[in-house]
Amino acid sequence: MGPTNIALVRFYQADQQVRAAQAKLEAATKDVRIQERRVNDLVERQRLATTTLRELQARSGQFDLDIKTRDSHIEKLRTQQQAAHNNKEYQAFLVEINTQKVDKAKVEDQMLAVMEQVEKQQKESAELGTMVDSERAKLEQMKAQINDRITALQAEIDALVPAREEALKAVPPRAREAYDRLAERFEGEALAALIKPDRRREEYACGGCMMDLVTDVYNKLHSRDDLVFCPSCHRILYIPDDLPPEVAVKTRPAKKEPKEPREPRVSKKKAAAAAAAASAPATEEAAPEPMSTADNPAEVGATSEPTMAPQTVDAPEAPPRDQSPAPTPGSPASVE
Repeated sequence: MGPTNIALVRFYQADQQVRAAQAKLEAATKDVRIQERRVNDLVERQRLATTTLRELQARSGQFDLDIKTRDSHIEKLRTQQQAAHNNKEYQAFLVEINTQKVDKAKVEDQMLAVMEQVEKQQKESAELGTMVDSERAKLEQMKAQINDRITALQAEIDALVPAREEALKAVPPRAREAYDRLAERFEGEALAALIKPDRRREEYACGGCMMDLVTDVYNKLHSRDDLVFCPSCHRILYIPDDLPPEVAVKTRPAKKEPKEPREPRVSKKKAAAAAAAASAPATEEAAPEPMSTADNPAEVGATSEPTMAPQTVDAPEAPPRDQSPAPTPGSPASVE
């Protein structure tokens, strides 16, 4: 990979370490944050209850003032009624006084309803105040218990941040903008490693979305310094350390040396037949030649045909041999 991709991968690794430490801190303070939200909700409810109580008390005060004003007006009408000069004026003041009393009764009913709401709201506000105090005490106790853990995790984060900032300096602005945009979208997972599902085949996939990629993606990342994005999830691809060229790129195997030709196998039946054929001529040559039984030449013609030697493929048939004894001087054959 080129210097841009290498710098981006280093920054990504440092950023992942910081995010992992922050995740540990968030997990350790999860209960505390939940308790803080509970306390804040109770405080907000208490504030709303207090505001509602004040509004009800203001309305109750207005009703009380209205009743007092009507009482004063009724007393004034009664005084004027006593000074009436005739019955007509007296009846007019009487009607006016009765009307004011009816209106006063309506206002008193409204005031009683408001006063009931005021009492209910006061009770609710008191209960919320007690709950807020209890939850705040519980929150302080939880903070005291995990204070050491939070301090250690925060120190770890503070130690990792400088390395991330140092790695960020080597990243070009264009690559930094792309990384920030993808990190915000994928919660920090802006880069995806290139994976090879089958080591026997030259096929690659995105480590983020597991979608198949084109075959030459490895060559682009290895030989160029451009940002290569996954066409599916749009993460920035990079080559991990466990996928070097000798593992990623499939090489042709070396030609094997030709093996020596093997002798053809002969079955046991054929081997036995060949051995028998080889021993047959030797047996025939070792057999003795047959001898004639005639004792003289006259008997030679009267006897049957002499026994012939066994024929062979290579030698011709041998003539019969006369084995009669040679004639002596005193024998009849020599006299003739």
